[in-house]
Amino acid sequence: MGAVIPAQDPESPICSAKGCRAPAVWVLAWNNPKLHTPDRRKTWVACDEHREHLSSFLGMRGFLKDVVPLADWEAPDGE
Repeated sequence: MGAVIPAQDPESPICSAKGCRAPAVWVLAWNNPKLHTPDRRKTWVACDEHREHLSSFLGMRGFLKDVVPLADWEAPDGE
């Protein structure tokens, strides 16, 4: 887990869930406060089927900051 958007086609992101090849429709913005500054956001992308699972994984660790529809996502400057 962790690849945000496949390098081959950034216009068609694939779900970050292990083994899933479905088109992503959600962006899960997160950070690990032990490693990242508070304003830093890492992202995973998810299909509808894996959104809750990936959100729970990040949320249980206190990493999840936001879940946004992919169509509405605007990456912060520099990311």
